[in-house]
Amino acid sequence: MPHVLVIDGHPGRDSLCASLATSYAAGARGGGADVTVLALRDLVFDPDLHTGRRGEQVLEPDLVRAQRALVDADHVVLVAPVWWGSVPALLKGFLDRTLESGWAYRYRDNGLPQGLLAGRTARVVVTTDSPGWWLRVLMGDSTVRQLVRSTLCFCGFRRVRTTRIGAVHGSDEARRTAWLDEVAGLGRRDAARPARADKAM
Repeated sequence: MPHVLVIDGHPGRDSLCASLATSYAAGARGGGADVTVLALRDLVFDPDLHTGRRGEQVLEPDLVRAQRALVDADHVVLVAPVWWGSVPALLKGFLDRTLESGWAYRYRDNGLPQGLLAGRTARVVVTTDSPGWWLRVLMGDSTVRQLVRSTLCFCGFRRVRTTRIGAVHGSDEARRTAWLDEVAGLGRRDAARPARADKAM
């Protein structure tokens, strides 16, 4: 049975992202996966790295549990809105604090990075008020590049898929219901993909 970790990175519990995370989780469970949903707004932690990467900052219990959930996961799903070409401060702080050097990645003697969360797959689901073509063509898809290349792939994830939901602004109930159904279907399909045997940790 694959283990799926769904990370809801929206600070609002009544958000579309929260509903998408719930729908994806339900679909993955329907596909036979063991699913954990981590709503970052419910965690207690300091999102700031007070000394950057130069000193040690002890992880709060919720972040220790989050690291365990990441280790156990075969597939990780990040759900977040696009805000100012990036992600909410809550999600950024979670990533800064949880993906520690020496735990999620390290640098080899030649200076090149090595991802230590290898063997896992991922999906990034982002919501946006802008059309998808606007993000990709005119804005450079900065949020997706940040999450996929500079974070997940940097830490060793492979086969990272992306789903863009939008434009949210002005959408009606029927459109939102269609998005929820779409994401539930993605959860079922992702759960059916076999877990890799070469998972690190």
